[in-house]
Amino acid sequence: MLEGKVALVTGASRGIGREIALTLAGYGADVIVNYNGSEEKAAEVKAQIEKMGRRAEAVQCSVADYEASGKMITDMLSVFGHIDILINNAGITKDNLMIKMSEEDFDAVVDTNLKGTFNTIKHMYRAFLKQRAGRIINLSSVSGVLGNAGQANYAASKAGVIGLTKSLAKELASRNITVNAVAPGYIDTDMTQAMSDSAKEAIIAQIPLKRAGQTKDIAEMVAFLASDKASYITGQIISVDGGMAI
Repeated sequence: MLEGKVALVTGASRGIGREIALTLAGYGADVIVNYNGSEEKAAEVKAQIEKMGRRAEAVQCSVADYEASGKMITDMLSVFGHIDILINNAGITKDNLMIKMSEEDFDAVVDTNLKGTFNTIKHMYRAFLKQRAGRIINLSSVSGVLGNAGQANYAASKAGVIGLTKSLAKELASRNITVNAVAPGYIDTDMTQAMSDSAKEAIIAQIPLKRAGQTKDIAEMVAFLASDKASYITGQIISVDGGMAI
């Protein structure tokens, strides 16, 4: 489904990003595994992709750093010759009620989740235009769709990703470049596993399907949007959340 394609996945060393990287490789793509701090885990993802017979590179870069993002993309375009799929998955949380939230924590979340998405797209923009083809898939969140108490910074950043996605879809459609977003709900990851049982139960009670999602649920949707099967889909925010946002 993705043979001959090269994908850059940000925040790909663990969690949803890791699953996306492995799933895209499973469908035939070569994958650039971006990470910020988890070098060992990124190396493991790279090794798994290579075992599938695909090319892979692990590249350290904080997507919040505009210049570093540009260097990563320039270097990887030189290594692979082209990048066809950009998955903006890197994200952080620094949850707190607004009254207790510091300016630093607000800025850090927005800089990574929203500005980081801008940074990578900005540096890929001309290459996509030159190719007259490309797939951009941004990771939003059910929090960006519904809002969430104690997550003003995170929800704002993910809502911003939705606006960015819709705007860029309109800008790039005439060049055969699609831009979509996936909005995960409550997904079983290391981060959610660290929550208390009572907190997990409270969230699951809000989900019509009454269960957590799996990272594979997100990765398969991303792979579909990255493929030619989704060539007539752009500007969409697809919730993969068990019905939370109904």
